[in-house]
Amino acid sequence: MVQTGVADLRVLVTAGAAGIGRSMAEAFVAGGARLHLCDIDGEALGAVADALPLAGATLADVCDPQAVERLFAEADASLGGLDVLVNNAGIAGPTLPVEEIEPEAWRRTLEVNTTGQFLCIRQAVPRLKAAGGGCIVNLSSAAGVRGYPLRTPYVASKWAVVGMTKSLAMELGPFGIRVNALCPGAVEGARIDRVIAAKAAARGVTEAEMRAELTRDSSLGTFVTAGDIADMALYLAGPSGARISGQALSIDGNLEVLR
Repeated sequence: MVQTGVADLRVLVTAGAAGIGRSMAEAFVAGGARLHLCDIDGEALGAVADALPLAGATLADVCDPQAVERLFAEADASLGGLDVLVNNAGIAGPTLPVEEIEPEAWRRTLEVNTTGQFLCIRQAVPRLKAAGGGCIVNLSSAAGVRGYPLRTPYVASKWAVVGMTKSLAMELGPFGIRVNALCPGAVEGARIDRVIAAKAAARGVTEAEMRAELTRDSSLGTFVTAGDIADMALYLAGPSGARISGQALSIDGNLEVLR
């Protein structure tokens, strides 16, 4: 029997003010979890804090070690401990031929998508050990298990997330801590719209042609939704996910190719 109950779990979601992160925040709260979230966008953070008044919120950049320390200190104050970390913060990075990518754009993409997750995990693990176990959900991507032309920094960062996930599942399993990565395909929303516009420009096609091509690449012929990703995070955090660890879980309608 599927049991996705997350009632009373103490959950921290990074980049929880919009998109996938907000869907996750809303889903956890709807399931009865106690929530703390962070975001770098103060306006969006204020809006979600108004919508979810029982959730704690911290303005924080996950790339800043001091900001991450402050985030977890504030989460301690609002939650009294931690059972689940959802490492959602990430950026798309540049869409360019490799020789046109600036080193700073490369560094920034890996800093947010990989180092930011490391900094949060580093803070979360002692708290999860103190709780007697728990769950870490890292956001990777379909690009974390495949190649993806013109998106080299993003792909490199998301492959790193999968490797980090598998290593940490082995390291932390003896403490009852499960670690998994979610690998979404194209997710409906403003972020994929920006990627489509950039890839269309780089390839010299229209945005409509680019979108049609991307949906055809899925066996189900569709993008996924932020709600689909949130549902999987709740599944992993709840009792039905109690024996799942070290996995890179695709949520992509069976994406056949990335181009």
